[in-house]
Amino acid sequence: MRSMLVAILVAALNIGGCASSAPPVFDGESAFTFLREQCDIGPRYPGSPAHETVRRYLTDKLAASGADVSLQPFEAVTSEGDTLRLVNIIAKYRTGDRKRVLLGAHYDTRPRADRDPVPANRETPIVGANDGASGDAVLLEIARLLGASNPPVGVDIVLFDGEDYGKEGNPQDYLLGSRRFAASLGDYRPIAVIVVDMVGERDSRILLEGYSMAVSEALCRRIFGIADELGVPNFVKAQGATIIDDHFPFIQAGLPAIDLIDFDYAYWHTLGDTPDKCAGASLSAVGSVLVHFIWSER
Repeated sequence: MRSMLVAILVAALNIGGCASSAPPVFDGESAFTFLREQCDIGPRYPGSPAHETVRRYLTDKLAASGADVSLQPFEAVTSEGDTLRLVNIIAKYRTGDRKRVLLGAHYDTRPRADRDPVPANRETPIVGANDGASGDAVLLEIARLLGASNPPVGVDIVLFDGEDYGKEGNPQDYLLGSRRFAASLGDYRPIAVIVVDMVGERDSRILLEGYSMAVSEALCRRIFGIADELGVPNFVKAQGATIIDDHFPFIQAGLPAIDLIDFDYAYWHTLGDTPDKCAGASLSAVGSVLVHFIWSER
């Protein structure tokens, strides 16, 4: 009888639905490959051929990780009267779990290099290595780990479209994908929404974003506390800028939401935002903290 009970317990621990106990290791070089592959596709602004190509690329990568992948197509009319056809990409892991974490990033890139130091370049689309590809790269590597190592909580990865289309001074045309997704939440109430944006710069420094601290201080303290425990120096417990980013619609919806971002980036919205300005170590800094956060939810 004792042997039979032991066998039953061992079998139960090996069931595929059981979460793995130790956090898997985030591979920064794998993430950097995802960053570079996105940039190789070219500038990925709405309406461009590369925009459709990168959507297929991201969807295929998420599906290959074993996620339940769906698309949320929608149209957005800009303040100038243009109609944009946009698509949010949604990947779900452990779909039966009610307790869930949402990780988000935007996959579109800036259609104009309006901060480029060369005036003649300011209508040229950017490749968006840090501002665009870096957040997706972190989440693609986390997706790979979620598929290979069963997490203890449900995880939803949402790649937002149309975050960076607007012109400065006109907030209406920004955050199009996250606004659309937040408007369709219904009964879906994740315990945390964590947006990653511009996290790939070499020697990155991620400070406490203003809206995140004002509304979701406990979540901020927990994430930065995990960084301390892991000895990750890229997270700095100091007040940073207050930024309207893809976390903001979720704050408005009453959810605990934070933005992990290094906004002090010299190549922001310029043609210089290329992969050579980024590093796998910076991607790993953020990815490792997020993996440990997920695996601490038991």
